[in-house]
Amino acid sequence: MLTTVIGAFPKPSFLKITDWFNASGGTDTANPTKFYEQEINRMGSEADDIFFKAAKQVILDQEECGIDILTDGEVRRENYIHYHCRHLEGVDFETLTEKVARTGNYKCWLPTITNKVKAKEEFLVSEWKQNQSLTSKPVKVTIPGPMTITDTIANTYYTSDEEMGHDLAIAINVEIKRLVDAGCKFIQVDEPLFARKPDNALAFGIKNLEKCFEGITQDNVDRATHICCGYPDKLDAINYPKAPLDSYKKIAKELDNSIIDSVSIEDAHRHNDLSLLKDYKKTKVIFGLIKIANSKIETEEEIEVRINEALKFISKEQLIAAPDCGLGHLTKELAISKLKVMSSAAKKFN
Repeated sequence: MLTTVIGAFPKPSFLKITDWFNASGGTDTANPTKFYEQEINRMGSEADDIFFKAAKQVILDQEECGIDILTDGEVRRENYIHYHCRHLEGVDFETLTEKVARTGNYKCWLPTITNKVKAKEEFLVSEWKQNQSLTSKPVKVTIPGPMTITDTIANTYYTSDEEMGHDLAIAINVEIKRLVDAGCKFIQVDEPLFARKPDNALAFGIKNLEKCFEGITQDNVDRATHICCGYPDKLDAINYPKAPLDSYKKIAKELDNSIIDSVSIEDAHRHNDLSLLKDYKKTKVIFGLIKIANSKIETEEEIEVRINEALKFISKEQLIAAPDCGLGHLTKELAISKLKVMSSAAKKFN
């Protein structure tokens, strides 16, 4: 059974970037983009070398854990959404607008779309090439999806979320095509808003997600989407607000009928009714098996039990073991311990 991670990894201590996980307020920080440029400027000409050193450490840590499909830990990003937006035309990071985000969970000051969104020069390709040079294992690239960007940015230009998402999808598609042309085999577009707003996902979200991968027909490229149910503001938070439990079921059949190859879902923090896996006739499921906001380390036996439960409804070939979401809330030591347990348990199903 293959193993992967979702995206974020604890940033090395020498990388002084304020991100969602270490900011005041945690993932609910009121100013998620406030410090990034000045922190980059503070690193000066050494910035690229520092980021490369950080990515190398994260990749080696994942290899040590036995992970098969790696990420760079999103070490260059203040968060997985706004970093991508910094490389789009039409997004103004000087004009911040207060907005209620994540279906009313918190308010924050966000960069603002003031003109038509378009792709600019490539940025993920050069990062991926550098990261892939560090390992013989595949490095996955993670990208925020149109519906999720729409919810996590302010807008004074577009008249509807669907229209905004359409243009965002076209811009994302440009970068994905560049990645595929460069040889990247694993590309994941994250759409946690599908779980928050499943009706919108069905109305236009999945359509715009497919547009992100339009023209990508290579059999050896895995087109994935990650649908988490929400981060807490800190590690070991109790009863933090999550997306509705039935959201995965509502959108499963439509996703299985789409061009998406792999769907990533949470299951560790809050167990699903796993009969929903029957709706995935052809799509692989990246299955959350470790909690990403809990300091308790899972046991191999706990993970094996949940895998066996899943295999009652889906084939072993379709299942990929993963954490629920990004690991940024954890210490490096906790992240490594949890991944080693998960990897060891998953390998028993090979």
